[in-house]
Amino acid sequence: MSIQYFNEEHEQLRRLVRRFVESEIKPYADEWEKARMVPREVIRKMGELGFFGIRVPERFGGADMNVLGWVVLAEELGRSTFAGVTGVATIHSIMAAPHLLHAGTEAQLEKYMPGIVTGEILTAIAVSEADAGSDVGAIRTRAVRSERGWVLNGSKFYISNGVNADVYFVAARTDSTAKGANGISMFIVEKGTPGFRVGQQLEKMGYHSNDTAELIFEDCVIPHENLLGVEGKGFYAVMKNFQNERLVLTASNVGEAMTALKMTIDYVRERKTFGLPLIERQTISHRLAMLHARAEAGRQLVYHAASLLAKGEQAVREVSMCKAYWGELVNEVMYTCLQFHGGFGYLREGKIERMARDARLCSIGGGATEIMLDEIAKRWDDVPYWM
Repeated sequence: MSIQYFNEEHEQLRRLVRRFVESEIKPYADEWEKARMVPREVIRKMGELGFFGIRVPERFGGADMNVLGWVVLAEELGRSTFAGVTGVATIHSIMAAPHLLHAGTEAQLEKYMPGIVTGEILTAIAVSEADAGSDVGAIRTRAVRSERGWVLNGSKFYISNGVNADVYFVAARTDSTAKGANGISMFIVEKGTPGFRVGQQLEKMGYHSNDTAELIFEDCVIPHENLLGVEGKGFYAVMKNFQNERLVLTASNVGEAMTALKMTIDYVRERKTFGLPLIERQTISHRLAMLHARAEAGRQLVYHAASLLAKGEQAVREVSMCKAYWGELVNEVMYTCLQFHGGFGYLREGKIERMARDARLCSIGGGATEIMLDEIAKRWDDVPYWM
């Protein structure tokens, strides 16, 4: 008997997202890639359909679903083949906004959350710096309390949604004597705040429709009440939400990989060499069959990890396994699928070329594969079937 991870509410969401992908993303997203952004009206349409309120309480316009709803959203958006579009939506609603939901005061929640759910407010999470990516404890941006408010100085790098966001959740060091993970706090910074500006828009290998930028803070004064959560505990808030970020990224990888495999199987059924369809070449059919098997195993691992989080378990080991596994597998899938598309796969007009470029981020963003393997290795003594 198969394990049922999803209920009817999840499946209704899946059908809704799938229809949206077919009618509102696939016909237009090539233009968004060229423009290096997703139009705001598209973001608002996602909000109207409830994509940004999946885990938000009903009083703010959300559906109050569990984490499996996020998995459904990411997987189905991943099937669009446009990872940049997936990135805009998931970074806003799953990687950035939960910081407000988990730690915001009632006043902060009432001010921002309804607009976040509808897509009127676009958010970004600003933690990474040029010399501090996975190592959150190495950040250098500083925030000093003054009579006027908190004064921020420093810069952030690799910030997705960085150009077009309206509200940023910014990590800064508030205790100059603390080392590493200690003394980091989170702040709410609105676009247009004096002393805050968007620096260069960063050109990337992939994810072109997901704008990415440098952020610069020069004596940026924000109100005292814009402290988000407990002073000095921002590192732990970031690490807590990393579980969501990593799981959702792998869920989008599931959709991307399965779609790439289906596209490639369809292609090799039609493409002939020396009088035979490529699918009849055993070396090709066997390689695709093994990748399909590995992708299916990885899909089940993602669903299992999500089910553990839905039960309230930490599941750091399982989520780290998902991230390490899929960060490497999605790249292997795209490499192989491009190879079997031959010269056509190398052309910009083909989907698989873009998908291969997008996939390269997946073993880096949200925690590099090597970091994830370290997280798994720390927990070998917790493996239940070894005990």
